[in-house]
Amino acid sequence: MRERIFITGANGQLGRDLIHELTERNIECIASDIQGSFSGIESCEYIQLDITNHESVIEAMKKYLPSRVIHCAAWTAVDAAEDEINREKVHAVNVTGTENIAMACREINAIMTYISTDYIFDGTGTCAWMPEDESYSPLNYYGQTKLEGELAVKKHLQNFFIVRIAWVFGPHGKNFVGTMLKLSETHDTLRVVNDQIGTPTYTPDLSRLLADMNQTCKFGIYHATNEGGFISWYDFACEIFRQAHKDVKVIPVSTSEYGLSKARRPYNSRLDKSKLKSSGFELLPDWKDALRRYLEINGTN
Repeated sequence: MRERIFITGANGQLGRDLIHELTERNIECIASDIQGSFSGIESCEYIQLDITNHESVIEAMKKYLPSRVIHCAAWTAVDAAEDEINREKVHAVNVTGTENIAMACREINAIMTYISTDYIFDGTGTCAWMPEDESYSPLNYYGQTKLEGELAVKKHLQNFFIVRIAWVFGPHGKNFVGTMLKLSETHDTLRVVNDQIGTPTYTPDLSRLLADMNQTCKFGIYHATNEGGFISWYDFACEIFRQAHKDVKVIPVSTSEYGLSKARRPYNSRLDKSKLKSSGFELLPDWKDALRRYLEINGTN
């Protein structure tokens, strides 16, 4: 029987690249999202699905009976999640929606992959977080709901993948690289924080890893970002403008000096990815190479 993978959040930054990767491998995909249609170019079956509706999720899973489900759908607007008016919706999507997917996977005996985040940690210290670390204490509501999503997966399933990522960027959707390039059109000087440390994650590279993972039964919690060492947002911005040949002066500032953000951000977003290697998975390429490919796709390089 041909493998069938069900994707939530198909119209998102990661979802579109993941479906492209799976389609290229001739793996049957069922794409789903809250919107009425699929925004990607791949020819795959699409279903409009509200993951916060338990009955709808169960019905969809029983209809398609996928062997694997990769759960990309999430509320990712970190600052907006802090607004009291949005909190019920954020919880419904990131917690209730995830639990609905996990319960449906248990019912049809499907393997679930949950995309999580470095924001589940409190961002203290300078050591890279290990997948097994449980020093959670999220700093913001988005991180709290993503952590609760992880706990829901663990509660309902024995076999699963939880993949924590950070600083996501890709050809589709809003991200830091696109924001910097847009600002470079109207600014010759920009202030960027230099005391938040992590590594970017490029969605086409992550998609290849997720596709590889879902050809195995090496279940567990993993950390996945691009290689190339740990950097600050300031370092990232400088490299963006260098590769894009933009004459923009970048001024490094502390988080407190920068201000503005409603949600607190972790200072330490370092993720240890050694478990990927020890499990036999190919590490993601250097983030500078990923940036180069992003700029080529977007006609900036």
